[in-house]
Amino acid sequence: METLKPDAANYQSLLKHYIATQDEHSLYGAEQITKQFIKNNIPPEEIVNLHIQAMAALYPDLPEYFRHSMKFLLETMISYGIAHQEYHTLREQQSELKSEIAVAANMQDTLLATTKPAIDGLDIGVVSVPAHQMNGDYHHFVTGEDGSLGIAVADVIGKGIPAALCMSMIKYSMDSLPERTMRPQTILKNLNRVVERNVESSMFITMFYAQYLPADGKIRYSSAGHEPGFYYNARENRFEEIKAKGLVLGVDPDTDYRQYERVLHQGDMVILLTDGVTECRQGDRFIESEEVLDVIARFSHLQAQDMVDKVYKHFERLQNFRLRDDFTLIVLKKEV
Repeated sequence: METLKPDAANYQSLLKHYIATQDEHSLYGAEQITKQFIKNNIPPEEIVNLHIQAMAALYPDLPEYFRHSMKFLLETMISYGIAHQEYHTLREQQSELKSEIAVAANMQDTLLATTKPAIDGLDIGVVSVPAHQMNGDYHHFVTGEDGSLGIAVADVIGKGIPAALCMSMIKYSMDSLPERTMRPQTILKNLNRVVERNVESSMFITMFYAQYLPADGKIRYSSAGHEPGFYYNARENRFEEIKAKGLVLGVDPDTDYRQYERVLHQGDMVILLTDGVTECRQGDRFIESEEVLDVIARFSHLQAQDMVDKVYKHFERLQNFRLRDDFTLIVLKKEV
C-alpha cells in the first residue's frame, strides 16, 4: 500500500467531511483523487482497501456485519481487477492483431492485383469482394504472346491469413510459368504439383482455368474441383452448367486434368464464379442456382462490367449487406 499512503489522509478527511455534510466540494476532491489513482495505475481492490481502512479509523465501533460486507467487497474487487486486467490485455492484443491483418490485407491486394484486359470482340466484367479483410478467392488474367487470354478463378477451402498466403503462392507460381504452358490442363497440372508440395494437407484449393482464343472465338477450360460456371447460349436464350471434372489442387501430385472447349457465338456468355455467389443466403435459406441465373439474365442487356456490379449489389442487399463468404463473379460476353 506504499503508493496509497500519500493519499490516505486526504481520502479519510474528504470521506469524513462528505459523510458529515454531503456537499459538492468533497465530491470534487474525490474526483481529483480518482485522477491520481488512474495516473498511478492503482487497481480497484487497493482503492476499496483504502476505503475500508478509512472507515475503520473514523468509526472503530462499526458493526461486525459491515466489516464482513466490506471484506466481501474487497474479495470481489480483487477478482474484478484480475479479470479487468486480462480484458484490457486481450483488447490490446486484439487491436494489434487487427492492425497486422490490415497490413496483410493491403499486401494481399498488392500481391494479387490483376488488370482486366481489353480483348477485341470480348466484353469482360469482374467483381471480387472479400467477406472479411482477407480474401480467400482469387482471380487472375494472363495475356499470351499469341493474343490468347487466360482466366483463372480459385477458392481456398479455408479463410484468413493462411488462405491469403496460399493465394499469393498460386499467383507467384502462375507468373513463373512459361508461355508454352498456357493450355488450361497444363496450367492446372503444374499448379497441382506446387500446391501438393507446399500447402499442408488440411488445406485445399479449387480452381477453374479458361483460355480464350480470339482468332477462333473458342474457349478452352479445365477445372480442379471448382464451382461449376455457366454458359449462356444467345441463340437459344438459355443457360447451362459448364460441366468440367477434376480433382482439387494438392491431393495427388500425379493428377491429370481433362481439357474441354467450346465455340462462342455473338451474344454468348461464360459466367465464372466462386461458391460465395451460388451459396448466398437469405436469412437461413440458401438460394438456388436458378435464382442466380435469373438475376444474371435480368441484367444481361448491360455491358459486362455493369452486369456483374448489378448482380453483386443485388446479392449484397439480399444478405443485408453482410457477406457470408467471399464473392467473385466474372462474365465473358462475346460481342462480334
